[in-house]
Amino acid sequence: MICHVFISGFVQGVGFRQFIKWSARKIGLVGWVKNLSDNRVEAIFSGSQDQVEKMISICRKGPFLSEVKDVQVNFEDKEIACNGFDIIS
Repeated sequence: MICHVFISGFVQGVGFRQFIKWSARKIGLVGWVKNLSDNRVEAIFSGSQDQVEKMISICRKGPFLSEVKDVQVNFEDKEIACNGFDIIS
């Protein structure tokens, strides 16, 4: 299962991408996370339904200094070519 998320709020400059990377690797997901020019964070998660749902909950909370306003979630039925979980630019 692939999940494409867009996270908005106070999510840049607070360690959000590193938090997502650490959390995704701990859960066992593959994919990537990056900052967008409109101050949102975008991420792709690939794994089981349980893993992805757990990661969505983590995204809604965010790290200590963040303030998540919205998480847009899109499920896609395709594969991604990732071996781990990375921060991209």
